[in-house]
Amino acid sequence: MGVGPDTVNEVSQHRRRRFDVRVVAHRRRSPLRLQDWRMRTKLATVLVIPSVAFLVLAAVQTQELVGRASTLGNFAAQVGIGREITNLMHQLQQERDRTAGELFALRVAGADGVDAAVGALRPYRLASDQAEQALRDAAEPLTDDDSAWADTYAVAAQAYQQVDYMRDVLTTVVLSDDTVLGNYHRAIDALLTLLAQPTPGADRPELSDAVLRYVQFARAKELSSRLRAELYAAARARTYGDTTAAELTELRSRQFTALGTFRVAATNAQVARYDRLSQDPSFAEASRLEERALTQGTTAPRLLRADDWWTASEARHELLREVENEVLAASAAQADQASSRQLRETLLVVGVVITVLLGAVLISVLIGRSLARSIRQLRSQALRIAQVELPEALARLRSVSGGVPNIDVAPAVVRSLDEIGELAEAFVAVHRSAVGVAVEQAVMRRNVNAMFVNLARRSQVLVERQLELLDDLEREEGDPDQLENLFKLDHLAARMRRNDESLLVLAGSESSRRWNRPIGLGAVLLAASAEIEQYQRVRHEAVADLHLVGHAVGELVHLLAELLENATAFSRPDTVVQVMARADGTGAVIEIADQGLGMTPNALAEANEVLAKPPAADVGTVERMGLFVVSHLAARHGIEVRLHGGAGGLVARVRLPGALLAAAPPPSLDPPPSRRGLPAEAHRPSVPSSPDLAELPVAGRRPVSVPRQPRPVPVRAEDVLAPAVPASTGSGWWSREGPSAGVSTAGAGAPAPPAVPVTAGTNDRGLPLRVPMAQLSAVTQPAGPQQRQSTRHDPDPDAVGGMLSRLYSGVRRAEAEETTEIPVPPPGMWNQGGQQ
Repeated sequence: MGVGPDTVNEVSQHRRRRFDVRVVAHRRRSPLRLQDWRMRTKLATVLVIPSVAFLVLAAVQTQELVGRASTLGNFAAQVGIGREITNLMHQLQQERDRTAGELFALRVAGADGVDAAVGALRPYRLASDQAEQALRDAAEPLTDDDSAWADTYAVAAQAYQQVDYMRDVLTTVVLSDDTVLGNYHRAIDALLTLLAQPTPGADRPELSDAVLRYVQFARAKELSSRLRAELYAAARARTYGDTTAAELTELRSRQFTALGTFRVAATNAQVARYDRLSQDPSFAEASRLEERALTQGTTAPRLLRADDWWTASEARHELLREVENEVLAASAAQADQASSRQLRETLLVVGVVITVLLGAVLISVLIGRSLARSIRQLRSQALRIAQVELPEALARLRSVSGGVPNIDVAPAVVRSLDEIGELAEAFVAVHRSAVGVAVEQAVMRRNVNAMFVNLARRSQVLVERQLELLDDLEREEGDPDQLENLFKLDHLAARMRRNDESLLVLAGSESSRRWNRPIGLGAVLLAASAEIEQYQRVRHEAVADLHLVGHAVGELVHLLAELLENATAFSRPDTVVQVMARADGTGAVIEIADQGLGMTPNALAEANEVLAKPPAADVGTVERMGLFVVSHLAARHGIEVRLHGGAGGLVARVRLPGALLAAAPPPSLDPPPSRRGLPAEAHRPSVPSSPDLAELPVAGRRPVSVPRQPRPVPVRAEDVLAPAVPASTGSGWWSREGPSAGVSTAGAGAPAPPAVPVTAGTNDRGLPLRVPMAQLSAVTQPAGPQQRQSTRHDPDPDAVGGMLSRLYSGVRRAEAEETTEIPVPPPGMWNQGGQQ
């Protein structure tokens, strides 16, 4: 069947526009529906949610590890600052013990004794101040990390300030021994509390034991220092106080308890180190003196010599300081190792978490990109097949006029062996099947089109022969009634030929009636009117003096004939159909108005849709053959045809593009047409030469190369049927009403035929165009008895025989021609074959 001309435009639109991804047009994508999410979003969700969950768990674990590492880091720093704390404690103990012995001299001695006592205490005070400044510098960075430690340090710093204040007023204000020594005791106890402040946590008991070791040893050392202070103060004062013995006993008991606790928490090496320390001569001497002073039973303790006791106790105190430093250094090293180990563990866990997360994300991204790329390629191929390749293949198969082309199907773009690759292969298989079915349909359509063309050509040959036969019968018939019936048969044959041409349009073929020179628009309208049955009702109101290109005349006559046929068929017989043509810019507009039944708005819109977009040929096309033919012929030449509702009917507006208009041809191209079979006589009526008559196309048959006598084709009934010029004398054999008025007839009242035959011009071969029934007396006036009894004068048989022989030869040659365009030979160079 024929293909609609809009198919190529539709395919080009597919090329220009973006793929239409809205497969389901009546649904809108909603972000709240999971099944409406894009595949990339789904893959991202599948990737992000587990990754975020893993990241949250890893962050919690990492935060815990980082917290532990931070705690151990602070713990190691607080244990490390224990060196400064114990140093300050040692210096304060030295200052306190020396101050306890010098208090008696400060009270009982004179000015010189006071100065000597203050001078003896000055080195100890300077050493304490230096130790306090070192502690302050070391503690400043730690005050921001642990608020509890910072508070404890603040208490210790405040206690030391009280000691410093007490120093300043010691020589000017009378203070008791308990007040002076109590300030030292409080400062040292605050430092002991600060020394015991580091806490590694409940899950690190070994680090807690390390803190307990050096704290208990420092406490035992502090109690030993207090014993030394009490004994030194009694030795300088040469007397004991009332409660001194009880205090000494309590201090010695507490010292033993602290040493016991130290032995329990200390390592074997540390216990062995203390045992070796106790065997040192200096340590043993101080212990011997202490034992001699305190083991007096119920009596007061024995007084010791001040210088001997101070020398021996100071040596023991320095030995205890060495062991204290060793224990503290071991605890600090253990804390540093634990902190470093925890930090390494934390960094390792964080690194493993980050590596695992990055690996998981990388693998997920690679797999997701692979899936997304495969799905995207599959989607693009499916949309390209559905919207570009398959429509283009169908358009190529619909528009072929020769052999069926080879349609290549591209392979699947997804080459993987997974389910997506199998789905891509399935799409390609579906595409191949669709193309195969389309090829089969194209072959079948081509065969059907060939059948239509063959039948239409055969029918055209038969119709042409029928028209020639009718022409001969009309020429020989003298009975007006019988001649009128022959004219009706002539019109029916012309309509049959138009139906054959409609079959050619249905098959996608072009008309064989073509001209290679411009033809007047008025002649085209007359030829179109001549091809309908009710030509008498057509009125040409106003026709512009325009010319059309010759190659489009035949199909434009067919288009206008279909519109005129519809206008006359769907209107009352007593109404007329008005035809007007005017220039419109570079083109022209033809309006055909009837006074018929009209159409409903829906039917009118549907008809205009068919005229705007020619449909493909199908069974329903046969029911509306006229609209189908008009739409395809209009699309073939770029003509716009629209139906408009008029007053009591329809108006068909045909807009011709400027490409179909041409300039008027020069009159010299057309030789004057000769009258059909008119014998040469001395007296002939003058025939006015008009270029309009020379350019009229054949109204009902293919032009032949042999000049033929034109047969009138009616254009407007009142113009065609009325005599064109006054009657003249001469032979009237060519008139369908008999001889002219100069010839003797049986009836005197019979109307005379026109002196010049009414024609529709000549074709491109110079042949006159017949106008059926133009000279029929039964049409112009009722046939009377006298007219039916008129005497005829037959033409010369030799002339008629020669003319018919040449006509039949030209018809046979024209039927054998395959060309669709017949050139016009120059004047005086007519050939009998009419070949190109």
